Amino acid sequence: MTTLNKPNKGFWIISIIALLWNLMGVNQYLQQAFMTDSFKEMYNEEQLQMIIDSPSWATAAFAIAVFAGAIGSLLLLLRKQIAKSILILSLIGIIVQIYHNFFVIDSMAIYGPGALAMPIMILGVAIFLIWYTDYSSKKGWMS
Repeated sequence: MTTLNKPNKGFWIISIIALLWNLMGVNQYLQQAFMTDSFKEMYNEEQLQMIIDSPSWATAAFAIAVFAGAIGSLLLLLRKQIAKSILILSLIGIIVQIYHNFFVIDSMAIYGPGALAMPIMILGVAIFLIWYTDYSSKKGWMS
């Protein structure tokens, strides 16, 4: 029988913020998938057409990134070790998306230099969550 150590308050704060962050990603994916009016209002015609023309593998990578991120964050909050594997899957989806955005299409030409900020932040958060899940596991907080 494994004995779990009680996590500190920081664990709960980070886990809840991680889940909220990833649920925002799920929301963004669903808005894009259903082409809601609020989603369309965020982009000009050229940008919308680029999104519509995205290959299915890029859209699938987006779905994998956000849903695996949300599930992994929920599993982190539930203190399950499998969270790390699911968060790694999310990271792979993120990397595929970044590849698509910067090497298949030139998103910087369409969105400007600001197109770099969000992917870097998303990548950083994903890497941090994988590290933090591993750290939490080593502290004995995960089952």
